Amino acid sequence: MTKPLVAIVGRPNVGKSTFFNRVVGQKVAIVEDIPGTTRDRLYGDAEWNGRHFTLIDTGGLEFELTKEEEAETDEIIRQTRNQAQAAIEEADVIVFMVDAKTGLTASDQEIADVLRRTKKPVILAANRADSEERRQNSVEFYELGVGEPIPVSSYHGTNTGDLLDAITNQLPDEANDEEVKSIRIAIIGRPNVGKSRLLNSILGQERVIVSDIPGTTRDAIDTEIVINEQQITIIDTAGIRRRGHIEQGIEKYSVMRTLRAINRSTVVLLVIDASEGITAQDAHIAGYALDAVKGIVLVVNKWDKIEKDSTTMQDYTAKIRQELEFLSWVPMVFTSAKFGQRVNKVLDLALQVAEERRKRVPTATLNKLIREAVDEHAPPTKPGKWLKVLYATQADIDPPTFVFSVNDVKQVHFSYERYLENKLRQSFGFEGTPIRLVFRGRDEE
Repeated sequence: MTKPLVAIVGRPNVGKSTFFNRVVGQKVAIVEDIPGTTRDRLYGDAEWNGRHFTLIDTGGLEFELTKEEEAETDEIIRQTRNQAQAAIEEADVIVFMVDAKTGLTASDQEIADVLRRTKKPVILAANRADSEERRQNSVEFYELGVGEPIPVSSYHGTNTGDLLDAITNQLPDEANDEEVKSIRIAIIGRPNVGKSRLLNSILGQERVIVSDIPGTTRDAIDTEIVINEQQITIIDTAGIRRRGHIEQGIEKYSVMRTLRAINRSTVVLLVIDASEGITAQDAHIAGYALDAVKGIVLVVNKWDKIEKDSTTMQDYTAKIRQELEFLSWVPMVFTSAKFGQRVNKVLDLALQVAEERRKRVPTATLNKLIREAVDEHAPPTKPGKWLKVLYATQADIDPPTFVFSVNDVKQVHFSYERYLENKLRQSFGFEGTPIRLVFRGRDEE
């Protein structure tokens, strides 16, 4: 059993994300005074008075638009509304947030009509009740017919404890099942390479908004699934543009969230556009994953757009390997998320890489390999200076970390380090994961 789900719904720009961030305890949702900033539904774990639950932040529900607004944003608004509706359907408790500053609106009335039909517990929160006058005026929201309004200020934290008390009082009984450690897989890449469509194709449902407009996904979004009793968290992220093309504000925050998503992942799926080939930005994004020492699977998406013959995949593979030479150990899969082609292989490869990251080599076996490697190719020497590898051991997993005891650390050349890494890969695999090699001199033992 998963934790109870609590969905925050309401019209745009009433402070849903501010409340979400305060309860979750970190800035997960992007907060800006711009209606429509949150589009997909975001999940975050929360705890209050010993009760654990998962909070869902949703995009604002909009019903009345001008013709110009409908023409420009109709598809995004439709999908945002669908995401909010999906959150309502899966939630155990619903927090209906309204704005005590602007007062009761027609949109509030329409949302209340929807919520009354759900037959689920609805808690009415009158946000931005930052003064006694606003707290007194919040009684007007009784008219919505969904219960007593609780005046709160998400920004200042006023009365949020009362709201959380009301939420936890409505939660279903907790399950006693032990939590299963989740393998976290982040989907990363440039904007508009098909990351969200890939996630939806993997899940077989519209979990995130898919659009041909670059930048549709702004937040890092977690989705939890279970395969063969293994819990997996898939994180969809915003596309990372080149540094000079990153705008201030919302987009800058989105990139920061993507980098955080990489840092908390086990494996990343680096998605590239087959029709555009490898770009400098693809290599740059791969560098983020390498810097964080994460497992990598290279997903060559939009393969349906490529004209093919009997050697196309082989030729394309060779070209990618040449352009991303520093990722020679990374597995590659050619997909069409649009048509579901080879999408089933993506998670299989990611799970294999996660397993490779946990591989441990016995010390005796490791040292036998290192002795043979040194005998086969001795370290480079200078007059009066030489490198001697005394001993090696695997110090850690996830990522695999090897410590080499040497006579003089200064004599370790990067080319010889690369040679030893290649020998480790040839003998033990470690496909898809970086390997850490640490060299220590006798004085450091």
